[in-house]
Amino acid sequence: MQAWIVVLIVVAVLVLFMLLLMVLTRYKKCPPDKIMVIYGKVGADKNGNARSSKCIHGGAAFIWPLVQAFTYLDLTPLSISVDLKSALSRQNIRIDVPSIFTVGISTEPTVMENAAERLRNLKMQEIQELAKDIIFGQLRLVIATMNIEEINTDRDKFLEAISRNVEGELKKIGLRLINVNVTDISDESGYIIALGKEAAAKAINDAKISVAEANKAGSIGEANAKMEERVRVAQAESEAIKGENKAKAEIAKTQAELREKEAEALKLAVTAEKVQAAKALEESYAAEQQAEISRAAKEKATQEADVIVSSEIDKRQKEIEADAEAEQMRRKAKGEADAIYAKMEAEARGIREKLSKQAEGLDALVKAAGGEANDAVRLMLADKIEQLVAEQVEAIKNIKIDKVTVWDGGENKDGKSATAGFLSGLLKSLPPLEEMYNMAGLTLPKVISPQPQTEKKAAETSKTSEKPAKKSEKSEKTE
Repeated sequence: MQAWIVVLIVVAVLVLFMLLLMVLTRYKKCPPDKIMVIYGKVGADKNGNARSSKCIHGGAAFIWPLVQAFTYLDLTPLSISVDLKSALSRQNIRIDVPSIFTVGISTEPTVMENAAERLRNLKMQEIQELAKDIIFGQLRLVIATMNIEEINTDRDKFLEAISRNVEGELKKIGLRLINVNVTDISDESGYIIALGKEAAAKAINDAKISVAEANKAGSIGEANAKMEERVRVAQAESEAIKGENKAKAEIAKTQAELREKEAEALKLAVTAEKVQAAKALEESYAAEQQAEISRAAKEKATQEADVIVSSEIDKRQKEIEADAEAEQMRRKAKGEADAIYAKMEAEARGIREKLSKQAEGLDALVKAAGGEANDAVRLMLADKIEQLVAEQVEAIKNIKIDKVTVWDGGENKDGKSATAGFLSGLLKSLPPLEEMYNMAGLTLPKVISPQPQTEKKAAETSKTSEKPAKKSEKSEKTE
């Protein structure tokens, strides 16, 4: 009997322990930044309909095992940047309204249930995109119902309309609007800028009017103050002049008495002064005479010293200038002489080098000719024949024979025509070339020089023999 009692006690203790453990593990506390959503069998609402979930913000709740489960919804705010462009206002003017919306899951009982039904399985990014789409549509709707002037000037009304429309739609999915920040409002046509310029111009004009009114009031007050100042100054000056005149009269009277006494004292003083002055003049004349003698001697010595020193200085300066000029001329002459010497030395070196090379060339040429100087000269002439012929031809190369016209009336003396004489005279320019050939031990072709060398020498001999005869004939005729 006692064994059964022990067993029952142990079983009861285990059951109680398991119940306590279950209570401890299923009793859940909700953090302040989250919403705990209990779903499963959670009872009915006020109307007797079964509830889909039970939301708790703060506090704690017991989660029945098997029939209930729970999850959390994060209350962290979401910042959504809405860059709305080209939204059509009531005036059919498209404007850009970039803004930032801050939203979060609402903690209102009915709205929390909407969030539990629609957002429980969504991530934060998906919730943000869903809210952004709703905000875009409602923001366009609000702008379409307002004028640009209302949107731009009455920001409170604009934000209130946005909050009313946007928050009403966000509550349907369990969100609430925390804050709206419109960063800027602009339009494509520049209407808002024009409104701003108009407002600025009006403000400037009002400020100018206020400044002008203030300046006018200041000028009037300043003029009144100056007038009062001048009146009071004039009154003070009048009183001062009266006092001055009275004082001057007393001063004049006192000064007259003083002058009378001064005149009497001056009379006595002048008499004594003149006596003393006469004695002083006498003594000063003697002293001045002695001083003049000393001064004349000093000036004479000074003038002599100035003349001597000046002449010495001029003399020394001229000597220095002469030495400098001589030194400059000497250096210049030395430089010119060195330049001329260097130039002449260079020319002499060049000539000497040229003559040395020519001498070496002639020596080599004589050695090549077998040691015969005449043969060497012939070789040199033979080497230059081509150049000499070119120089001879240069004299007559520009004569165009086919362009020469000779007027001939008949035969000339010796039976030659004028044309033949012209050609003969033309060919007579070649004998110097023949002589050069002869000096080189060569003979020209017969076409150029048809006369044999022996006949030519005989003709020259006959011509030389005839010349004295002709001279004798001339002398006879002279006698």
